[in-house]
Amino acid sequence: MKCTIKGCPGEYEHRLIVHTVQRKKAVIVIEDVPADVCSDCGDALLTPETIRHIEQLLKHQPQPKRTAPVFEYA
Repeated sequence: MKCTIKGCPGEYEHRLIVHTVQRKKAVIVIEDVPADVCSDCGDALLTPETIRHIEQLLKHQPQPKRTAPVFEYA
């Protein structure tokens, strides 16, 4: 499928991405999220099913597999 960003000549291809969500002061990183990503500009599209799955993960918030430091740009 052709990229939906105006003027971008790229095509979407299926990839697994890292998706980041901020809830209040917590930053949550979710790996291996299926998405269609533009080969040229990097625009990423998530399906409604994927978004619902992420919402369920966030609702139940299991213990993370790993943690990472977060730095503030000052």
